Parts: sequence; structure tokens; C-alpha cells
Amino acid sequence: MSALAGPTLPAPWSTPERTALQVEARRFALDRLKPVADELDPQRADIPADVLGEMGRHGWFGIMIPAEDGGLGGGVFEYCLVSEELARAWLSAASIIARAQGLGTAVGDPQRRRELLARSARGAWIGAAAFSEPDAGSDLGGVATTAVRDGEDYLVSGHKRWCGNAVAADFIVVLCRIEGEPGLRTLLLEKKPGELPPGVTATPIDKIGYHGMTTYDLVLDRVRVPVSARVEAFGMPVARGEGFAALERGLNMARVQTAARAVGVARAAVEDTTAYLQQRVQFGRPIGEFQALRFDLATMAARVDQARAYYRQVAAMMDAGEPCETEAAMVKLLATEMAAEVTAQAIQLHGGNGYTTEHQVERYWRDARLTTIFEGTSQIQQLIISDRMLGRVRS
Repeated sequence: MSALAGPTLPAPWSTPERTALQVEARRFALDRLKPVADELDPQRADIPADVLGEMGRHGWFGIMIPAEDGGLGGGVFEYCLVSEELARAWLSAASIIARAQGLGTAVGDPQRRRELLARSARGAWIGAAAFSEPDAGSDLGGVATTAVRDGEDYLVSGHKRWCGNAVAADFIVVLCRIEGEPGLRTLLLEKKPGELPPGVTATPIDKIGYHGMTTYDLVLDRVRVPVSARVEAFGMPVARGEGFAALERGLNMARVQTAARAVGVARAAVEDTTAYLQQRVQFGRPIGEFQALRFDLATMAARVDQARAYYRQVAAMMDAGEPCETEAAMVKLLATEMAAEVTAQAIQLHGGNGYTTEHQVERYWRDARLTTIFEGTSQIQQLIISDRMLGRVRS
């Protein structure tokens, strides 16, 4: 199977619209995005603005935004479908589209909300999420960033970690505590791309992979934000009175999309390894003729297809409005651990060449390893699943 032919959509998920969307994303990923990734990832450079502009014109920043607001009007299934195709070329490209999709549009003024949704849909309102902190990752209850009222503004101070795209973003959604109020709130910190507001300092985090989108450590020192910049449900669109349900849906959606991204990276490893086994000659014949290597490749391909079928099932459940917290955690756990193992095996099948930067399998391995960590580690997913099966362990 050629990379461009790729996996197709089987019944009951196949529609002409989805097939066209998949083919469009696949061609862009392999013809346009992958050459850029192959060149820039070793330089640890960000996705170029012109590539982001092309992605915007395809509509991928607004896959789940309603058509009347300028989006594609798709669901989680379409979002994951495109995410897999983009991740096959460069994981960061599949991640940057999550910084739109209506993020940072849940403002109070309806006209302003519609304006921001339209910008989000065309890739002109791409943000960053400042949720985690040095002492608050999976446990967001430990968030210590605080906003203090000062007239018509808040003064926000705190330390944020793992904030991808913070400098290049049009805005940053900041999770914090508002002095005198219970619980956590989100504030919309608007900014110019390439700049930081007064009081914000950003230090790049030196990662081993996941290049293409710089990740920052942020320090906020009495950053002035208007009181009107309060947004709902982590900055995502939400119906009135459905904040908690929207938050849970957002977390589930992020897990399923991460599964799709992991499948895309693992698929890249399988496709590259298939080509390598046909090209590499040892003992007078292509190494793809050796049964041990053939069987390893077959198992890798089967595991990728298994994870793909599962993420599509859970995405369809979400679009149907069915509760799927357990399934979202399961598919995130299964797909990301699969990706880490399949990409590692791809390096093994490349032999010594796999341990060089001359082949892309080392990039796939570095990126796949992260999918087991972000959006909730594998251990957090196991906790969610076991709690649903056995009940929570009492403190």
C-alpha cells in the first residue's frame, strides 16, 4: 500500500465528504508538509507562516466550527481524520490546529464571539493554553496563578509551564484563581503574534522532540487583563449552564485527537519501514525477504490499524453525544503506547541506520514518545479507567 493511497474509510463511517477531506489532507501532508518537516525539524524551527496560511485556506483550523460561522461544520470524527493525516507528516501540524477550533472565542459579547469564531475558522485566531504549572500538571487543583481585581482589570501573577505556541499566538488562555472566588477561571490574554504583553516573560523549553511548535515556560507578573476578558470553559464555546459538561467533553476530545495523532506518527513509521525493507540489501537480497522482519512489520501494521479503528469508534460516539470518558481514556492509552512501541521497532528494523538522523524514523520515535505523556500520561488514563471500573480509592 503506497503512502498516498493510505488507509481508506470503511463503512459505516465512509461518506463522500469525509473521503474528500481525507484525500485533501493526505495530499497536503505528503506533498507539502513532509518536505518542510524533513528540513525544519532538525533545525528545531517552527512551522512557517506560509504553511499555516495554506492550512487555514483548507479550513483545518475550523473543522468543528459551524458552517454559519465560517467553519467546516464537522465533528470530532473529521477533526481526528485530518489530525491523523497531518501527524503522519509532522506531529506539530496536527497539534497547531487544536489551538483554534473555537479556542479563545467564548467571550460574553455575542457579536465579538461570532467575529472571533470566523477568525478562528480561517486560522487568523490561533492561541496558546496556559493551564499547567510546575506544581500543577495532571492535578489542576494545584493551580496557584492568581488574578486580583484592580478597578476594571485583573492583575494576574503566576508561573505557567508547557505553553506551546505562546509567543507566536494571537492570544493566551490563562487558567487561574480569582481572588475571593471559589474554583478555577479562565482569562483571555490578547496579544500581537510574535510579542508578549507587559509583565509576561517566556523561556523556551528545550525538548528532545515535538519541534515545529516552540513550548514555553511563562512567568506572569501583575499582568493587566480586563475583567471583560473572562471566558467560559477553558476558553472553548459552550452553551449556558453546561460548563462542566463542556470541560469534560473537551478533555475527552483532546484524548481522542491525541490517539489520532499517535496513529498518524506510527503509520509514518510503518510506511517508511516498508519502503526500507524493500530497498535495503543484505546477504544478496532485500531484507524484507527475511521472515523475522516481515512478521515484525506485519504486527506493527496490525497494531496501527487496530488503534485507528478504535479512535474512529470513540470519535463517532462523541459526535453521537454518547458518554465516553472511559473509552476516550482507553483509546488514548492504547494508541499512544502502541505508537511508542511501533516507532521503536521501526528504528530496530532500520538497524544502525535507524539510529541516525539520516532517516525520519528517529523523529517519529521522539514524537511518539511524547504522545504517552501530554493530554494526560498513560498512568492518568489508567487511573481514569480503573476508577470507572472499581470506584475511586479513598484518601
